[in-house]
Amino acid sequence: MSRVYQLAPSILSADFNRLGEQIQRVEKAECRWLHIDIMDGMFVPSISFGMPVVKSIRKESSLYFDVHMMVKDPERYVEEFQSCGADMITVHAEACRDLAETVKKIHETGADAGVAVNPDTPLSAVTDVMDQVEMILIMSVYPGFGGQKYLPESTERIRTLRRMLDEKGLEHVHIQVDGGINRATIDEVLAAGANIIVAGSAVFGSNIEQNVRELQEKISLYSKKAE
Repeated sequence: MSRVYQLAPSILSADFNRLGEQIQRVEKAECRWLHIDIMDGMFVPSISFGMPVVKSIRKESSLYFDVHMMVKDPERYVEEFQSCGADMITVHAEACRDLAETVKKIHETGADAGVAVNPDTPLSAVTDVMDQVEMILIMSVYPGFGGQKYLPESTERIRTLRRMLDEKGLEHVHIQVDGGINRATIDEVLAAGANIIVAGSAVFGSNIEQNVRELQEKISLYSKKAE
């Protein structure tokens, strides 16, 4: 089974005065995923947005909605986010009272399930659910704020996780990386084994179409190697 490679623009870095327009621009630039960060001000210090925004943009977009819940006890909200249009719901291992049960609850809504780990969380935190999820998210910055620099130690974590998945026959499980990804760092994470690339400022920072094209060109090289 060939590995799917995707760019997932993060709307946390979009211009919220023109959010609908900018989502349409990344869609026309042939992106297939949209990364949506939900922050509650408790699990992370920032507050972003919630169900009404997801529901509103769902009406205007056919993109695959990759909802990243940086939320304490996220099992309380998975049904609502799925009903608002989430295709993938990713929860943090650190935020769940019972990670396996939360993953099960996500699947029961009909959504795909992902699990995220912060930079200082050992990968062993997700070992027991590796065979139950569609994606594992490696945070390459400390979550809560956009525009941070990529943490170099994340590269080895991605490489280790890819090896763990391959050894378990779980090559189909996506590895997503989120934080500090730009034209200077994307090759490093792709080479290490990541295949779903979240980029915020690197997409929405200036010329959206040009930024997407340049990042997609790099991603396509690895996609062709995986065929």
